[in-house]
Amino acid sequence: MHPLRVPYVGLDDTDSRRASCTTWVATEVVREFGDWDLLCYPRLVRLNPNVPWKTRGNGAVSLRFGRGRGDPFPVGRVDGRPIQAFPRGALGDADADFEVRLRRILERECAFEDPTTHPGYAILRRRPGPGLYWAAVRRIVTVDEALAAASGCGRTGGYKEGRGRIGALAAIAWRPRDRTYEILAYRDRALWGSRRAVDEASVVEMDRRFPSTFNNYDAENGHVVLAPNSPCPVLLGIRGDRAADLPDALRAVTSEPFDRWMLFETNQGTDDHLIAADGGDLVPRTSVIVEGVVAANPWTRPGGHVVFPLARTRGDAVDCVAYEPSKQFRRVVRALRTGDRVRACGAVREMPRAINLEKLAVLSVASGPRPPAVGWYEPPASARRHLAKPLKRFPPALRPGLRARGTPPQA
Repeated sequence: MHPLRVPYVGLDDTDSRRASCTTWVATEVVREFGDWDLLCYPRLVRLNPNVPWKTRGNGAVSLRFGRGRGDPFPVGRVDGRPIQAFPRGALGDADADFEVRLRRILERECAFEDPTTHPGYAILRRRPGPGLYWAAVRRIVTVDEALAAASGCGRTGGYKEGRGRIGALAAIAWRPRDRTYEILAYRDRALWGSRRAVDEASVVEMDRRFPSTFNNYDAENGHVVLAPNSPCPVLLGIRGDRAADLPDALRAVTSEPFDRWMLFETNQGTDDHLIAADGGDLVPRTSVIVEGVVAANPWTRPGGHVVFPLARTRGDAVDCVAYEPSKQFRRVVRALRTGDRVRACGAVREMPRAINLEKLAVLSVASGPRPPAVGWYEPPASARRHLAKPLKRFPPALRPGLRARGTPPQA
């Protein structure tokens, strides 16, 4: 094998709904390759949330190794050792042993027992074009399509069906137009699957002290959002716009002791998954922004789901649905009336064809000043998708109760 220059490493589909976590595997890779310098932040890249075979959050990871240059900065702690990254780096060679070491980690940590888990990895000397990322975050991409986009960039490998190669390559291909950060703290392995100990009051106080963070706590429903409910290795994750704030924010939360932590650059909260779809057909398993007029007053289905038909400005009418887990958001949807003009963001459901609402802008109301006020509205933090841009990250003039002017949030 020829040596690879400045290796980019991508990982995906190493977890299952019941075990492991791709970001945890990334911390193991960083630990194993301590003889290399980590260049820039590790990256957590969420992809199309509508992929039917995803595990939990459809998140892939990319890392870049080399010989660091510039002033290092902290990005984690593993096995009691501080992990630093460099802002740039010199060329370095990755020989065949590099891949052997990477595979050894995957074979130890991946959730192979789950029939839906098909791990994949990439070791590249250069990144694929950004088009691969935009395809993978907005629609369904095949393994062959991903491999073709990365032809000549380096090597890939996989286990079982190797579907994780798609995310591994797409994560490396990401060139951020917008970005956020997440600090993830991981549990001691002996505690995986047990109840997490995270103090709710400390989360509320941390959320108040660090306004650059978001999606920490659902105050409307009294729910801690930053701690997952699955039996994965993650204890908690704090997301924000300022990487420098996140280690202090983590220290402000009272919890069980954690084994390690890592700070990732991410595409979470960016709306990169949304496609403007004012005309033509709505493609199932994509996420869209559409504009139109409410064609009939909303109604409530059994189970608490609220529905209204939207006559699109261009294209066929479509039902928009606010599902029961979106809680108080449904009040806004119920208050709509025939003739109101709205902009809807959400995932396209195949059967029956509908848009599952992620957020909604009221552009104008049909008659007189009445609720809902013009502006953007979103579900509470506990019901938001990883990629959905929270209103906290919107310009103030676009938030609820204020004018919904300008263009919709999109890449």
